[in-house]
Amino acid sequence: MATRIGLILCLVLCALGAAASRATADVTPATVIADGVQIGSVAVGGMTADEATAAVQTAYFAPVVVHVGHRNYPVSPHHFHTALSLAPAVQTALTAAADTAVPLTPTLDDRLIVKWVKALAKKTDRPAVAGTLLLRNSRPVFTHSHPGRALRTFPTRMMVRSAILGGTRILIVAPLKTLTAPAAARQAVIVIHRGSNRLYLYNGIRLVRTFPVATGQPIYPTPLGHFQIVVKQLNPWWYPPTQDAWARGLKPVPPGPGNPLGTRWMGLSAPGVGIHGTSEPWSIGHSESHGCIRMQIPSAEWLYQRVQVGTPVFIIPS
Repeated sequence: MATRIGLILCLVLCALGAAASRATADVTPATVIADGVQIGSVAVGGMTADEATAAVQTAYFAPVVVHVGHRNYPVSPHHFHTALSLAPAVQTALTAAADTAVPLTPTLDDRLIVKWVKALAKKTDRPAVAGTLLLRNSRPVFTHSHPGRALRTFPTRMMVRSAILGGTRILIVAPLKTLTAPAAARQAVIVIHRGSNRLYLYNGIRLVRTFPVATGQPIYPTPLGHFQIVVKQLNPWWYPPTQDAWARGLKPVPPGPGNPLGTRWMGLSAPGVGIHGTSEPWSIGHSESHGCIRMQIPSAEWLYQRVQVGTPVFIIPS
């Protein structure tokens, strides 16, 4: 009898031990994450905790690349003080059922994104280049304008922020604003050929009219270069350039028939030089002046009406 009772007790104890063993196994955490589980944007199914941690860190701290123009500009999420609360997410993934999405939201400093994108804009913005006026083969030409670009900073910031928070690393093509430059104005242009004593008036690149003029004597040559009209005077006074020997002792001349400037003065950005009428019409066609460009009085009056302050004047040797 005692033997039978002992045998029964032994069997009962063995059964209790097996049940306890199974209960302990049921609450032991899994060492591998179930298939189909994601932490944030990263698939971690079949990984251990360490493997999942490394995979998520690699994905979320990979550089963000912004494409502007023809170049790529990478930046590390660490630059924006990005941080991940990763340990709780990994622990949740270890006990999650298959195909579970475990949320993960990084933290970052938005002010640093604003600062970085502003610096990127400063580096990549290109101003528009307006068309310019040039002289080619003794004739005016206008170069084409070139558009510029400006980074759209707000949407670029949002795209960078979204990439970091979402853990995605698709190339970000920064949105740009096109800056349009005005074409060079088709204005009046004067070209003076000093060697042949001729003045050409153009409207843009179209020749309007040609005039014979007088230019400077060899000892007082008319300056060569690119100038512009800086002053216009109707019925001007003439004031002698007393710093020059030829004008010493001469007095100012008021408007009238004997005025050396005629009835119109168009002063250039070359000091002391201008286009004007003359009281010596026989000098036209020769190098007779003290540096100015003389015209017949009716011609100077006609030209005066068709130019303005700012009109470009090219003086060339031929």
